[in-house]
Amino acid sequence: MAAYVDHLAVERGLAANTLASYRRDLERYARWLDARGRTALHEVVEADVAGFLADLREGGGSHPQLSAASAGRAVVAVRGLHRFALREGWTAVDPAREVRPPAPARRLPKALSVTQVEQLLAAPDASTSLGLRDRALLELLYGTGARISEAVGLAVDDLHRDTGLVRLDGKGGKQRLVPVGSFAGRAVEAYLVRGRPVLAAAGTGTPALFLNARGGRLSRQSAWTVLRRVADRAGLGVEVSPHTLRHSFATHLLDGGADVRVVQELLGHASVTTTQVYTLVTVDRLREVYATTHPRARR
Repeated sequence: MAAYVDHLAVERGLAANTLASYRRDLERYARWLDARGRTALHEVVEADVAGFLADLREGGGSHPQLSAASAGRAVVAVRGLHRFALREGWTAVDPAREVRPPAPARRLPKALSVTQVEQLLAAPDASTSLGLRDRALLELLYGTGARISEAVGLAVDDLHRDTGLVRLDGKGGKQRLVPVGSFAGRAVEAYLVRGRPVLAAAGTGTPALFLNARGGRLSRQSAWTVLRRVADRAGLGVEVSPHTLRHSFATHLLDGGADVRVVQELLGHASVTTTQVYTLVTVDRLREVYATTHPRARR
């Protein structure tokens, strides 16, 4: 199994967090097989793989019941392992080929309204260096659809201020250039001119764009704290996460008529299928507007 994880890291270039999840899932699978006397992959049959999936979904004394999404991720890891073993000649058959991951319940992303986003972005105190940073961070998250890890990973040089673009390092080391809107551009510029130099003076020098009060790179966890604090200050009354801004970015683009494949590129999704979940949000919105405004839709 270690060889397969190495393959994922080196040849597939999976992110560290994804690799850690795969490793945990495969270790659980190895323990499950070992408890049933399967000490080598060539001994595994389809019933073993199907039984592992059923055990994940049902739970037991050794672990709680897993959601369809978590169980599905584990099965994907197991299927990949057996494909790899077959390709490497370790086994003669693939016992996981016919075992399908459970279909997860489709959960629509939560998006803020444009008014709520405006309330949130107006909440930081722009008279302080930290407030300038917070506004720039939130404007950039909403203005580019960046993941929180992508935003805190930015260096000053990743901003192409002359062209209004920012270079984001996405999952698996994939880079993309995304336009920075005028509001986000002005907020970032104000932070760079009046906020970041003050914060940087407390540190030892770092190319990071977003700094903490000690002059070091702002961490992902601290960025979460910033968002929660600003959301409380804005009085939104709803739970907000960094992904909420990413969802809102995509939903508002589609509401405005953007093509789903353009949104896919902006979000850095490998497949348009991932992006299409946002189209369900906009369809729900269209249905709501129709039901409340069309004279022949009301009952």
